[in-house]
Amino acid sequence: MKKVFLGGTCNDSQWRKQVIKNLKIDYYDPMGEEWTQEMMQEELKQRTESDFCLYVLTPKMDGFFSVAELTDDSCKQPAKTIFSFLYEDEGEKFSKAQIKSLQQVGELVRRNGAKYFETLDEVTSFLNNQ
Repeated sequence: MKKVFLGGTCNDSQWRKQVIKNLKIDYYDPMGEEWTQEMMQEELKQRTESDFCLYVLTPKMDGFFSVAELTDDSCKQPAKTIFSFLYEDEGEKFSKAQIKSLQQVGELVRRNGAKYFETLDEVTSFLNNQ
């Protein structure tokens, strides 16, 4: 069975639950209570072994490392890299400038040969049909 790594925004964002309930393939959810060295190693292993690496960014993101991982994966393994972002997450919203920037990231990812989808429904539909 195919498997997708669920990367991207953490911070109690619920996007993973929405994706998981609609998935018909296996997944790896890297979320945990406390980020340990062992968890970091397992995440790297899962990113390598998974058939797909999905990165979803939401306005709840604090850091930017997911953007770096997305960009790196879209260059090094474009056939398995997928990107999407949510305009809003539990009342928090990206600004118009941030949205424009994220759309440009999506186009960059697409030019690298990876997938960029505008909605989580499009993401799960793609994954479920692989």
